[in-house]
Amino acid sequence: MTKVLLIGNDIVGPRMAGPGIRYWEMRQALARRFEAALAIPPFLADKITMASPPSWLYLCHTTAELRREVESADVLITLGIVPWLYPFILKAGKPLVIDLYDPFLLEELQRRPSSAEASSLSYERYLEALWSQLRAGDFFICAGEKQRDYWLGMLSAVGRLNPYTYQDDPSFYRLIDIVPFGIPSTPPQHRRHVLKGVHPAIAAEDRLLLWGGGIWEWFDPLTLIRAMPLVLSRRSDVKLFFMGIRRPNHPESPSAVVSQALALAQSLGLKGRYVLFNDWVPYEARQDYLMEADIGVSLHLDRIESRFAFRTRLLDYLWAGLPILATEGDVLGEQLAAQGLAHLVAPGDVEGVAGAILSLLQQPLSPEARQSRIREAAKRYRWDKIIQPLADFCATPHFAADKGHLPPVVTTDRQTGWQQRFLKGWRVARHGGMRAILQEAREYLQWRRSQK
Repeated sequence: MTKVLLIGNDIVGPRMAGPGIRYWEMRQALARRFEAALAIPPFLADKITMASPPSWLYLCHTTAELRREVESADVLITLGIVPWLYPFILKAGKPLVIDLYDPFLLEELQRRPSSAEASSLSYERYLEALWSQLRAGDFFICAGEKQRDYWLGMLSAVGRLNPYTYQDDPSFYRLIDIVPFGIPSTPPQHRRHVLKGVHPAIAAEDRLLLWGGGIWEWFDPLTLIRAMPLVLSRRSDVKLFFMGIRRPNHPESPSAVVSQALALAQSLGLKGRYVLFNDWVPYEARQDYLMEADIGVSLHLDRIESRFAFRTRLLDYLWAGLPILATEGDVLGEQLAAQGLAHLVAPGDVEGVAGAILSLLQQPLSPEARQSRIREAAKRYRWDKIIQPLADFCATPHFAADKGHLPPVVTTDRQTGWQQRFLKGWRVARHGGMRAILQEAREYLQWRRSQK
């Protein structure tokens, strides 16, 4: 049986964010046909404290352990910064799937470091990581057609849309196909009360707005919080609950927008009474929260990331049959709105958000309508359905048609390796002084060790 190894880039276990959930669920779906395992690389393995990890979950605490799992696999699947940290993955001589569902280069532009120089250094690192993956991958997956167009442009720029891959498949679907996020094959169950009539600020008869997931730099919780006074001026039974403000792999450092949301709710006199913040909801418990909600909300900023994002939390709302309130511009939100399953508002439109909330609360879904939505969602987005292109590749793994024919990298940069390192060191020192130099040196030495 083909041995498929997924190598994740985020925490897995009871508390997971999107990338961790994706690799946990993709492994489950692939395991129905293959010997599938999930490896957690050394930079994350020590952060996972599961009492009894399943046998298929490999917590690789050393580079040697990860290398051993890579060498024993028939197909490799990975994403993000992982291949840059452990470049032997790209050189393992195994059919390699690069997961591009998360446009992390665009996300990186929205983070707010202390200076433009620091931002540039971080961006260059992510660009280098992305470039190496685009050159090395045998098969790529992404979240939707708009994303696929973006990645086709990237692949073209690095020379992967060439006569060899064109002759292999003029549509290039054998090179890059679509594997979005999914939902469980079983409907959500309300197993216990978690908010209504349980949380001290939420009465059993209150109407609940649910922000299902974390608050990252590209989201817009501030518009939603600013809309709450307008909603409460019309009805006092509405509560807003944020499911998670502390990401599992960095609980000690919430994003800047979290701090802004907390401060705004406090200044409006809403925090703890009408706007409620939770650290993080365990993955298996989220269905209880979803089933108690009246509206699922996801608002984002008008930024380039939103154009190519795939808002996975909307699928949880769909899985639970919830009315959805979202911002225009997101691919999945636009698709759901076209089907009458989501109400869209313009970015930053406080009055529009308040009006949409009041309208949706005045027209609640009947239990029958909600169950109908759940059944419809199951037909389209179940993990065992959306995984099919990836499963097909794993069933007949192969190297890309242009492997061995890729042209050499052409560059006009005449700087030698030591010159490049010197210039980068000078920039790091100018930005952060000796402390930054030492940190960069430590990271470089760790990277060099990972190549051995």
